Amino acid sequence: MSARGKVLLVTGGSRGIGAAICRLAVAAGYRVALNYAANEAAAKALVAELEAAGGEAIAIKGDVGSEADVLSMFGEVDRTFGRLDAFVNNAGVVDMKARVDEMSAARIERMMRINVVGSILCAREAVRRMSSLHGGAGGAIVNISSAAATLGSPGEYVDYAASKGAIDTFTIGLAREVATEGVRVNAVRPGIIDTEIHASGGQPDRIAAIRGLVPMKREGQAQEVAQAVIWLLSDAASYTTGSILNVSGGR
Repeated sequence: MSARGKVLLVTGGSRGIGAAICRLAVAAGYRVALNYAANEAAAKALVAELEAAGGEAIAIKGDVGSEADVLSMFGEVDRTFGRLDAFVNNAGVVDMKARVDEMSAARIERMMRINVVGSILCAREAVRRMSSLHGGAGGAIVNISSAAATLGSPGEYVDYAASKGAIDTFTIGLAREVATEGVRVNAVRPGIIDTEIHASGGQPDRIAAIRGLVPMKREGQAQEVAQAVIWLLSDAASYTTGSILNVSGGR
């Protein structure tokens, strides 16, 4: 599944699943642009790691919930690489465990602005560069959803689950919209994955608490999600679009 010379942009690419995608992408031959929101040290460390492995990578700071930042990010990819072949909508946020009747409007607005509006804006810019309708040479987009989209996450973060349900619907609609324009659009739904997102949601022990609910009785690793993403981006998935692949241990 060589992607020698192709350019991949990954939002939220400095840690967790995003970083795992970047590592596998460089191994496959992609030149990688990784976006980060705040942790510059992690982004720079990953770029150094990717370059030490013989890859070509840049880090771009930006909040995907800001249209100005999204435009700036894609502009930086244009200036540095002059092309875009693949895009992963990975950036997203979760929040503290809460019932819906405890949620503030500010929390819900932030969740939707970053997870939904930001993802749509980023995909818009990717399509503008890849679609044959805009003079592009085609490409592939993978949106990172969540098993929460089908489970609903009651008592934890229904707002997050709803945002990922929106990503599922968006994936199907966009895939059909650009299917004749050389652009494939798919999504991956990770389940319980061993990353920092659980701690950022105030539940550092969440994996241990719910591991038993997973049919495979274990959490997944970021690399296991990344492998699915890289396959969907590759020519090996050339007849796959509008698909949502569960990487959730059967949950």
